Amino acid sequence: MNIITGQIADFLKNYAPFNQLTADELTEIANNIRVVNLEKKQTLFKINDSLHDSFYVVASGVINISVIVDAEENIIDKCHEGNIFGLRPFFAKNNYKVTAKAREESLVYAIPIAVFKPLLANNSEVLNFLLENFASNLPEDRSSKGNLVSDGFYSEKQSEVQFFQTLAYNTTPLLATSDNTAQEVAQLMAESLKNNVIIFEKNGPIGIVTHADLASKIATGRYPINTPVSNIMSSPVVTVLENVSLAEAQLLMLKNNVTHLCVTVDGTDKSTIKGVISEHDLIAAQASNPGVLIKEIKRSLSPNELKEIRHRLTNLIQSSIQKNIPLTHITNISSEINFAILKRAVELSILELGSPPARYVWLSIGSQGRKEQLLLTDQDSILVFEDVPQNKYIEVKDYFLKLGKKTTETLEKIGYELCPFGHMASNMLWCKSLSDWIKQYNNWMNATRENTDNLSSIFFDYELVIGEQKIESAINNIVFENANNNSLFFDFLGNDALRKNSPLSFFKKFIVEEEGVNKDKFDIKTRALMPLIDSARLLILSHDIKGINNTYTRFKQLAIADPKHSEVYLNCAEAYLFLTKIRTLEGLKNENSGQYINLEELSKIDREKLKNALIPMKELEELIKDTFQLTQFS
Repeated sequence: MNIITGQIADFLKNYAPFNQLTADELTEIANNIRVVNLEKKQTLFKINDSLHDSFYVVASGVINISVIVDAEENIIDKCHEGNIFGLRPFFAKNNYKVTAKAREESLVYAIPIAVFKPLLANNSEVLNFLLENFASNLPEDRSSKGNLVSDGFYSEKQSEVQFFQTLAYNTTPLLATSDNTAQEVAQLMAESLKNNVIIFEKNGPIGIVTHADLASKIATGRYPINTPVSNIMSSPVVTVLENVSLAEAQLLMLKNNVTHLCVTVDGTDKSTIKGVISEHDLIAAQASNPGVLIKEIKRSLSPNELKEIRHRLTNLIQSSIQKNIPLTHITNISSEINFAILKRAVELSILELGSPPARYVWLSIGSQGRKEQLLLTDQDSILVFEDVPQNKYIEVKDYFLKLGKKTTETLEKIGYELCPFGHMASNMLWCKSLSDWIKQYNNWMNATRENTDNLSSIFFDYELVIGEQKIESAINNIVFENANNNSLFFDFLGNDALRKNSPLSFFKKFIVEEEGVNKDKFDIKTRALMPLIDSARLLILSHDIKGINNTYTRFKQLAIADPKHSEVYLNCAEAYLFLTKIRTLEGLKNENSGQYINLEELSKIDREKLKNALIPMKELEELIKDTFQLTQFS
């Protein structure tokens, strides 16, 4: 093994999924890797380009993943060192749906799929990783963010709405017996315009013949045209139940290196044939829009229509949890549809008010900004408009206040309650020019003592709903510039994170509400989730990690950035997921925010799991105290 190959192998083994491979497998990959140097703003591939024969790993630099919306390039993800991207050739046959462009001078490794794919056969963990990468929005294992764009464009990994849906398939498959000849089967396919025939015996499938079999075995002269079909069929057939999901079907085709699956009554080859799923069926599902909900949102013309769609989203969330779909995927479904609804609410207001007099950005803050809103809770937002001449300021601000008011009223009709603290774009305090917002963040972060009354940490969790991305970037830049070595600001955030009431007593008993309508219930939001949310925000800012708002994802990224404390972060990430699931189930059951948990209604096992999920918080508390040496506000 030469020095360069060794260096590449050593690099790869530090990142998933390559850390699941053996040293020999890593060496084989490294030997076949093509090193690609990209200049700043150089494009590696763009939308509608033919698929490459490789996927990519960022060795250094940053690769922006973007789509085109309203004739403008919109960055939907930023891939950093160790991130993989360009996975579409693994999972689809059509062209790229995104553009990959170097944000700065970058180095990427091109890994040939022909070399990597054989390694998947005996390594289900790596295969599962790639499948999840294709379907999830986790940055530590992302190829792109997975955002759905309401105009019909979305990233390589597709929507989980599609990815876990049951598949449409051919329910009237062509059938033949092993006694039929290749010629008879070929004629059957030609007459019916289908490309496969299931060979059966006693109602169960024993093989399959496809156009590919006829081309490679009959057309080449290897077998005469009158040979029994049993000589050319592929056998055994991979069988599945009829409710197989897109993800499961994709996994089975990859594992077994086949292009068709046979659907049977009980999912085995011993029962009656019900249909056949082809590779084309998967591609059609992946290439279609991310779901009826997104389409209907874009066409909606009233709050009532959007309210009905939001109700259907609630049902989708509930059914997804019941199917044990990973909560990260469910959150992605919910957040993208929520954001489509928010965007449409703003658009409906603009249709009524007329075009905005200046460029602007509507930012969701708080749980929506973190893309963690599974339940219908209150709305939090701010509005930032570009700087305009002084003589135009009042007129412009008046328009955007009207826009904020109309939009928040629409969202209230849909079911998003008004923020009780007034953290909304309809409030003149939170609807102002970019310069005013920059002053606001400067004051909050550099004069923390004087601004504790109106400083809320939710203003540091924000996500663009609609508008000018450059304005959001300007806010992002000022936040991270001010955060740099700002011990006073971190001292405030740290103490704020630790100020929440403890979830467990000294004797490891749940601390419940002592009075009021929620007496004897456990406040899972204030005592469990908020300390994790606040801590993740504090730590991500202190590590100067940009573009990651989701709490679970923040902890996972912190585990990479700070390996010394990775176990603490990973435990907190898993705890956050479990606590969120408990709260969501409680909220769905009672049609409320799920904030207060009736512990008596939990099973003994779930109560124990809940208690175990709270244990990592103590380690996190000690880590924060030690890291930030909290004294000034203590």
